[in-house]
Amino acid sequence: MPVTLKGNAVTLVGTSIEVGNTIPEVTLTANDLSDFSLSSIKGKKTIISVVPSLDTPVCDIQTKRFNEEAANLGNDVAVITISVDLPFAQKRWCGAAGAENIQTVSDYKENAFGKAFGLLVDGPLILARAIFVVDGEGVVKYKEIVSEITNEPNYQAALDAVKAL
Repeated sequence: MPVTLKGNAVTLVGTSIEVGNTIPEVTLTANDLSDFSLSSIKGKKTIISVVPSLDTPVCDIQTKRFNEEAANLGNDVAVITISVDLPFAQKRWCGAAGAENIQTVSDYKENAFGKAFGLLVDGPLILARAIFVVDGEGVVKYKEIVSEITNEPNYQAALDAVKAL
């Protein structure tokens, strides 16, 4: 599927993850600079919300929306937001936004997540906007890569997918 940024085609680097695939093991960076292993989400239904940068309007809206929704999803559902923002910027954003129901993690070090999921935008090295719903075994049950990075994702489809698990 072609992806654009402000109407201009971009190239996504990496291997595309499809519905039915098990998520690959990737290490990201938590806001306290500790390692965050993607395998740590096993055992929980998880929404993985991928954004280019929390400091942009659509990413701000998307992350706030999932923070609000997470409060009503129950303790067996985790919501993780991944961007290439520095952990310090993510922590600052979470504090300013009052985001207490989600976890933000960064792919800034080696873009390992972006490459492993086929979401790294060649050139600016940001992540394409995407949503994944993963079951407790780490299997992708829902996937959306937003075709225009500056557009919002289909929140309801992702929420319906996690509630169906």
